[in-house]
Amino acid sequence: MFGNKIFKSVSSLLSNYSSNFNSCHLTKFSLPPAINCSSYSAAFSRRCESPFVKFNHFTNFTRTYATSVPGQFKTYKPRTPGLRWLKRPINDHLWKGRPVRELTVAKRATGGRNHHGRITVRHRGGGHKRRIRIVDFYRWSKDPHVVERIEYDPNRSAHIALLINALTGKQSYIIAPHDFPPGTVVQSFRKVTQTSGDITHVVSIEKGNCMPLKMIPVGTFIHCIGLKPDGPGILVRSAGCSAQLVRTGEKGYAQVRLSSTEVRLIHVDCCATIGTISNPDHQHRTLGKAGRSRWLGIRPTVRGVAMNACDHPHGGGRGKSKGNRHPCSPTGVLAKGGKTRKRSNRFVVKPRPRR
Repeated sequence: MFGNKIFKSVSSLLSNYSSNFNSCHLTKFSLPPAINCSSYSAAFSRRCESPFVKFNHFTNFTRTYATSVPGQFKTYKPRTPGLRWLKRPINDHLWKGRPVRELTVAKRATGGRNHHGRITVRHRGGGHKRRIRIVDFYRWSKDPHVVERIEYDPNRSAHIALLINALTGKQSYIIAPHDFPPGTVVQSFRKVTQTSGDITHVVSIEKGNCMPLKMIPVGTFIHCIGLKPDGPGILVRSAGCSAQLVRTGEKGYAQVRLSSTEVRLIHVDCCATIGTISNPDHQHRTLGKAGRSRWLGIRPTVRGVAMNACDHPHGGGRGKSKGNRHPCSPTGVLAKGGKTRKRSNRFVVKPRPRR
């Protein structure tokens, strides 16, 4: 008896839902070419998961994009001690949702321990659970890609951009250059080969495009620079960083000036991406409290003179004594001014200035 009542109530709800659903007028998400409405464009970039399918419908529309304002920070009223000194860059343009699940893998924290359980990297442990974003540092695909959105990456200081292949619809992540709005079309020219002696390939020197160093004009700012002709981008990947191409040619080695003013030799067939990396105000942020460092997985730093003699070369003794020893790490490596390199790097043309 009781089961029949439940069945009747459920069936009545389903009938009402189906009648309301049939009465609704369902249409496709499309706009006439005469309308230029930014709200529809924002809804498209926010809700549609595969914009490459309907990309042609939105080529005539202006996109609304809240850019990050360089040099401006968000501060808070000191309602609590932790908010008094909190200062954050304004990044209202970042994606508010979750990343693409297929482009992430789980990150297993080690707490700075090796396979023996001993601490090999200090000041690590705890923090929020993370997933590693699989970033494409090779850029082998030569198809045009459309930037769908800019996302926050907890594993790096720079922001990442979600790209969609305009032909196949395949998604991928790259390091986002600064001022890189959604809707931008980028392309990789790593596989450009000359099929005939009279054919000249036109390469677009635009922000976010990837190409060998021999195709980049002298004086261009670049990032994600590779060290091998078939390798991924390794150098210049942090927030706000960029390098400048000083000299290049058709073969041999090019000269690149890094952010530290070091001039380095890199093969001309190695890849690089045009532009400066996003989030340039990352270095000027303040966390505001010690707990925010623990959220990031950073454990406290203890002075060596405050330790015992068995834990640090500066430990032990009476008072604040370092035992007439130069500043060093727990393993005895000199920390200030001491030379630690055993051999010089032959690819460094001009070393960076040292203190």
